Amino acid sequence: MQKQVADSMSDESRLRIVMHPWFAMGHLTPFLHMSNKLAARGHEVFFLLPTKTQEKLNQFNLHPQNIKFIPLVVPKIEGLPPGAETTSDIDLKSVSLLFHAMDLTQPIVESFLKEIKPHFVFFDYQHWLPSVTRSLGIKSIQFFIINPQVVAYFANDIVTAKASNLLKASPGFPSSVINLKNYEARGLHLLCTSKTKGGITFLDRLAIAKAECDAITFKGSREMEGKYCNFVEKMFNKPVILAGPVVPEAPTSVLEEKWVNWLNGFRRGEVIYCAFGSECRLEMQLFQELVLGFELTGLPFFAALKPPIGAKTVEEGLPGGFEERIRGRGIVYGGWVQQQLILSHPSVGCFVTHCGGGSISEALVSQSQIVFLPNVADQAITARMMDGELRVGVEIERDKEGLFTKEDVCNTIKLVMDEESEIGKLVKANHTKWREFLLTEGLENSYIDEFVDYLQGMLRK
Repeated sequence: MQKQVADSMSDESRLRIVMHPWFAMGHLTPFLHMSNKLAARGHEVFFLLPTKTQEKLNQFNLHPQNIKFIPLVVPKIEGLPPGAETTSDIDLKSVSLLFHAMDLTQPIVESFLKEIKPHFVFFDYQHWLPSVTRSLGIKSIQFFIINPQVVAYFANDIVTAKASNLLKASPGFPSSVINLKNYEARGLHLLCTSKTKGGITFLDRLAIAKAECDAITFKGSREMEGKYCNFVEKMFNKPVILAGPVVPEAPTSVLEEKWVNWLNGFRRGEVIYCAFGSECRLEMQLFQELVLGFELTGLPFFAALKPPIGAKTVEEGLPGGFEERIRGRGIVYGGWVQQQLILSHPSVGCFVTHCGGGSISEALVSQSQIVFLPNVADQAITARMMDGELRVGVEIERDKEGLFTKEDVCNTIKLVMDEESEIGKLVKANHTKWREFLLTEGLENSYIDEFVDYLQGMLRK
């Protein structure tokens, strides 16, 4: 059906779109998922990305005839590791340098936009883009890969706020179960108010972008997140366009044989899979408590993690004797893995996730039970909604300093995987309900069609 639509589309109705996500895999991937949905309808997409990153994303480009990758050379910045292109190549302290490097691509991006003259540019953190697009007669869409409730929580101006002000949501926020803890508020305030080169803070970027863009877009549905989108629209006085769930389609590749062979050695639904995205690096103590918690369950597990802070490899961070004890039933791997394909393997029965936007989407459409272990404040808000409001999984509790123990990890996993526990039954039933909703035939197509209609209406105004 989509191919027929694409084939019959007239040149007048075909949109020309530039995607310019932040240089992080957790942003690049959902931008590409959105690109696939648009390209399937015949729209033309130019996808800006760091040069070496294209190799990782090629397999997720399902419509190469309509999606063209445009490599950007990341400028060399003093202090930025040689060859660093995305947040997966750096530590948290270097993020401001990567922001600066991305800002330095502005002349190249502007020249490219002048050349191809797109109708729209989708972006997230590039605060300078809306003024560039406006001068060229191009519409700018701020595409948030984080969930609407996160943006709604911070709808008030917190650039100069105290950390304690972040413990509660913006006045009028439509939920009583979502809030931050002290350690989360402190970490967020420090991150968002620290200035990058040029004297701009992260929140400055967001404030400028939302003030100057033409519209705001979220992955999401009215059924699940409508009240938060309405709140954002009211607070920002900007149109909010929902693109629907944007459920990631299966990649064209197959799971690496070594992982297939390993997973095939276990019973259906008994393997714990854990991944925290391309950026998260745990403190050494928490890294060790996490993997010891997996060991304590007695179940097989596959953890794809970044090395802990202070270690160059995951092996350096493992507790003494750990590798010998878990050999044959546990893997802690420091490289990139094909998460969608791992989650779809029948042996995987539990997904321990950091609650990144892309991972939550993949978790909700999987058949695994879900355990939440958020690492930064926006992920914490998502976890509180998924646990406290939708009840589709359970969050691992931390103490007032943000610490957790191996027992906390083990007990939470066993709670959701125990088919006889009331909590396990409840979250499984709720997860199944929302999974079936997200995969409802025609739902996503309906949202994407409405989304495209709205974009085309913007061009007619």
